[in-house]
Amino acid sequence: MVRFGGVPMANEGFQSEDPTLERTFRGHKDGVTAVAFNPNMKQLVTASLDNSLMVWNFKPQMRSYRFSGHKAAVYSVAYSPTGDCIASGSKDRTIRLWAPGVEGKSSVLKAHTNTVRTVSFSADGRLLLSGSDDKTLKVHALTGGARFRQTMTGHMNWVRCAQFSAEARCAVSASDDKTVRLWDVHQNTCIHVYDDHFAAVNAVAFHPDGTCVASGGADAVVQLWDVRSKKLAQHYQGAHGGNVNSVAFHPSGNFLLTTSNDNTLKVWDLREGQLFYTLNGHEGAALCADFSPGGDYFASGGADEQVAEPSTLNPF
Repeated sequence: MVRFGGVPMANEGFQSEDPTLERTFRGHKDGVTAVAFNPNMKQLVTASLDNSLMVWNFKPQMRSYRFSGHKAAVYSVAYSPTGDCIASGSKDRTIRLWAPGVEGKSSVLKAHTNTVRTVSFSADGRLLLSGSDDKTLKVHALTGGARFRQTMTGHMNWVRCAQFSAEARCAVSASDDKTVRLWDVHQNTCIHVYDDHFAAVNAVAFHPDGTCVASGGADAVVQLWDVRSKKLAQHYQGAHGGNVNSVAFHPSGNFLLTTSNDNTLKVWDLREGQLFYTLNGHEGAALCADFSPGGDYFASGGADEQVAEPSTLNPF
């Protein structure tokens, strides 16, 4: 977990150094595919190809615990905005909703007909968005008991990642069909198709203010599109030396965090339109990373089965 500091002023010089690995959370028996912070900043939850989730407590005296229930690899995990529910998506074609206690109690949603690659809560916690190898996105209502609400179709291949906009009027999705799609959730229609990637698109995210979306793909490219004009806003050719596996905006909207098969994490300064710094630490592909809700930290997971917690980064 990296402490993420402030922003240097234009007239202030500094020497920026990549953080060194201080410690790792170990417990998974295969690659770590997803990470998510509890909004209360007391825990981190991770998903893995070993069919399990693990909840890691930040206080050293409190042990971690494992959630078992999925019958195959788990590809996605998310905390609800209130922290009282964890959602996970799996190769076993199910979504599980977990009570985040040591008992690991869960309920099962069966809506997709193939691997569930992505799950994401709306900002108010009332809706859950999922995407699958069945080429669909599905919206689930969570108030008064979880229930299926609608299906959004249009992708021609696996849906790798999907996310609601802040007010959940829109959603964005990424697919192996090389496109990013913008959806009107209320009208249940595709508003626009971004087709500038030349390979599968693995990751997508809404900017915190909802004005643009970022994506990363197997073409090693990171792109940002303006949602209003539908035009390409920033393009980072060869952003990584391999597949881009995840993208995550800092809550301020000023930075973008990306992970890749080239074993690195990179932070991009979106105001300057350039790489801010590169982090090393995983002994294999960096599969996922996310910022904490306050933006003070971020954590990552990789094919090396580890959740990385590098030393404090303070070049500011």
